[in-house]
Formats: sequence, structure tokens, C-alpha cells
Amino acid sequence: MLVAGLPGAGKSTLLDRLYGLRGNETQPVPAGDARVIDSRQARNWWGRYLGPLPPRARVPLVHTTHVWRIARAVVEGHDVVAHTRGTWPHLLHGFAWLARRRGGDVHMILLDVDPVTARAGQFQRGRVLTEATYRRHCRRWHPLIERARSGAYPRAASVTVLDRSAADLLKAIHFE
Repeated sequence: MLVAGLPGAGKSTLLDRLYGLRGNETQPVPAGDARVIDSRQARNWWGRYLGPLPPRARVPLVHTTHVWRIARAVVEGHDVVAHTRGTWPHLLHGFAWLARRRGGDVHMILLDVDPVTARAGQFQRGRVLTEATYRRHCRRWHPLIERARSGAYPRAASVTVLDRSAADLLKAIHFE
């Protein structure tokens, strides 16, 4: 299960609420047979070693570690609930390929939050992308969400699109 949305849309907040994450974890969190993987875990892990390195220099390390952790959990046969940007289709295709190789499927929850609200979420958490980077995410997100709404989302066995209000009502994610 990949939880995707614009930066600031509420992906981490949703995982915090559903799985009791505190935001200070440095490793994926077991939840039954599943692994809950949030990008903050990789950011926190690297933060112990990178000290004063500027955030922009950390991003490639954090992102690579986060993607590797998701892939490793899938390869090891775990169910996974993972936060992902969702604006990089090649990663979604890669996760779908790995899941199929292990006999599973990728399911998506897309948090469709308007860009102004998502941008406010960035300021609220204190991690603000540059304007150019955020515009790039928005340009990639809009066609993706339109494909999802039309039922033409590639590689996913199911796609659920939630706005912020619907996400607030979500009580659990179950694997069967």
C-alpha cells in the first residue's frame, strides 16, 4: 500500500494517526506482518550522522534510503504501508514490479489535497520545498490524479483517492 500525495498533503500525518508513529523513528515500524515506512525514518537515521549538512544535500541520501527500505521490505515478503511522493512514476512502476515478483500487488491511496493546502502543510511542519521544486511536484501530480480519477492508473491493483476530510475518517488499513 503506497500512500502518495503532494509534499505537505498529510501522508505522514495519516501514518502517524493510523500506526501511532511519533515522528522520531529511525527504522521501519512493524505493524503485525506489515512494515510502516515513512520518509522521516530515513531522514532521522541520516540526521544522526550528517550533522550540519544542509537539507538540500541530504535529500538524495534520504530519498535513496527510503526507496531502498520499501524495496527491501517487499523483497523480504512483508506487507508494506509506505509514504511516497507519488510524483515519480518510475518508482511506482518499480514497486509494482517488485510486488508482482513476490506474488502481490500495489494498492494506492492518493491524498488529493489542493496545492495551497499542501503548501500550508509544508510551512506547518517546518519543511518547505523551494517554489521551483514544489511547482515541479504539482506539474507531475495533476496528470497522475486525473489518470487515477478516470480509472487509467497504471500498475496499481486498486487506487483510492481521498481528500483531507475523507483521509481524516480513515480508521485502518487491513491486508487480507
